[in-house]
Amino acid sequence: MYIQQLYTGCLSEAAYYIESEGEAAVVDPLRDIEEYIQLARERKSTIKYIFETHFHADFVSGHLDLGKKTGAPIVFGPETKTNFPVHIAKDGEIFELGKAKLQVLHTPGHTIESSCYLLKDENNKDYALFSGDTLFVGDVGRPDLSSGNMSSEELADIMYDSLQTKILPLRDDILVYPAHGPGSSCGKNLGPATFSTIGEEKLNNYALQPQSKAAFIEAITKGLGDAPVYFPINAKINKEGYDSLDLIKSKALTPFSVAEFKDRMKADVIILDTRQADIFTQGFVPGSIFIGLEGRFTEWAGSLLPFTKPILLITETGKEEETVIRLARVGFSKIEGYLKGGFEAWRKAGEKTDMIIDVESDELAMDIPHDPNLQVVDVRREAEFADGHINSAINMPLNDMTDLALIAGFEENQNLYIHCGSGYRSVIACSLMKRQGLHNLRNVLGGWGKIKEESSIKINREPSVLN
Repeated sequence: MYIQQLYTGCLSEAAYYIESEGEAAVVDPLRDIEEYIQLARERKSTIKYIFETHFHADFVSGHLDLGKKTGAPIVFGPETKTNFPVHIAKDGEIFELGKAKLQVLHTPGHTIESSCYLLKDENNKDYALFSGDTLFVGDVGRPDLSSGNMSSEELADIMYDSLQTKILPLRDDILVYPAHGPGSSCGKNLGPATFSTIGEEKLNNYALQPQSKAAFIEAITKGLGDAPVYFPINAKINKEGYDSLDLIKSKALTPFSVAEFKDRMKADVIILDTRQADIFTQGFVPGSIFIGLEGRFTEWAGSLLPFTKPILLITETGKEEETVIRLARVGFSKIEGYLKGGFEAWRKAGEKTDMIIDVESDELAMDIPHDPNLQVVDVRREAEFADGHINSAINMPLNDMTDLALIAGFEENQNLYIHCGSGYRSVIACSLMKRQGLHNLRNVLGGWGKIKEESSIKINREPSVLN
């Protein structure tokens, strides 16, 4: 028996390849499926099943494309309703895989159809639990996603029963392989590891501690932040179906000359620049939105970009296909093509360019006392801001900056110094502000990590938000 976790850091997502005696199964595949096909080919195995733990909200699954290319059935748990053919498993149903077996454990709560898959080894011993978003390391799936007409409290009520009857009775030595690791928005506060054991979770996971149902419901519903705006879109795509990734790539990987790119820009389009932050600030096509591949690219693209508008890409040469794949992972399909030769071609053609001024934290420290029009804009999350921020800074979390009225609230004479935690989100914010006509901007390099080292900058923990 062979198990491989296939982890994608920018999404904090784990898919799984399971194999026994030349037969393989894939659990929760990403939209770009070639890795699974290649792995099975290298190991001289045949993909027999595609198991989905639930309708994912944070990425578009590869179930349809993988099913078409391998002929393997797509398996969902009980109470699943889709617009395409799947095998809807019964609770407790067994699927044989070589000499191993996978048993369906219906565990509603995160969503109604949420299910785990219990792997039994060649000796029929319970070996590992592929827990989807039901059970994470240190956490459980949030109960406010894809719930239909049910409230968070109602789903939490159901999840309590699922954990009590299906998870807690399992042996302590059974491995836990969840669908997500740290940084995922599918839970409140996932632990640092990407796998665990049932025993470790019984000891350390707050949701598995002895408690009444009422206490459990309060614990898992309290403190839930807003889910990223693209979550309902992705859940709907996974339920209703989508165009193949090959079809999206066939259009999105169209190279445009500078002249062709300029002509396309006349329409209502998004120009997305995915180069590194420190390169983008030195020069970019006016009106571009920066979201660099080096950060949590897919999450920020899904949270900030409209799904209804065409997208034109500017990337580092050779990164065009990677950009398209990562956008498709969260449901973007209206990608028109890319600028051939990238920004360098644009610059060499003598076209107009824009830039963002970078400043070090010590320069900010020197400017604060002497510039009455200086305004520090902190684009970190509210919780980060509350933990410490520059005195008189305003908090405008990046995920709120789709509200153009917020950006429009600044005065023309203000000198805006933008920062985040380390310098990635602040460049995104600056590009959004530039796009709305604000040009008197400074991006603070190193963000809060460097700012708090400046002894002359006064900081406090009193929240201050822009009204």
